[in-house]
Amino acid sequence: MNKTTIPSLDSLNRQWFLVDAENQTLGRLATEVASVLRGKTNPSFTPHLDTGDFVVVVNAEKVKVTGNKAQQKLYRRHSGRPGGMKTETFQSLQDRLPERIVEKAIKGMLPHNSLGRQLFRKLKVYRGADHPHEAQKPTVLKLDSDTSTK
Repeated sequence: MNKTTIPSLDSLNRQWFLVDAENQTLGRLATEVASVLRGKTNPSFTPHLDTGDFVVVVNAEKVKVTGNKAQQKLYRRHSGRPGGMKTETFQSLQDRLPERIVEKAIKGMLPHNSLGRQLFRKLKVYRGADHPHEAQKPTVLKLDSDTSTK
């Protein structure tokens, strides 16, 4: 009888990856980053365990969307109070908090449970090209949707 092996979390070799979001399409960037966070690129992937790697996204303010989404895409949040709904367009949120746009797109592609919250903690998003994770020596992650090399 064949037995399924479960990787021990102590033996996992977690890596740090650096992603430059400049001129990347938001959805295509988010799917690939979510896949790395989830661990689907590792041979030891197990759906119910956190086998993924850390991801640092820089230049979040330079991410792009196609079509008229810059003016038409809406981001909503609610304070929990009556009449507490706040609505903001993509363009105004990108001017104010560009990190939140990338975080929200990636978080929506992770599991919506405690595992997803644990995976989301391994995502670090920054506005500019500088980040405080140089000590981890992140390797540059080549994206399939990278238009600068094609």
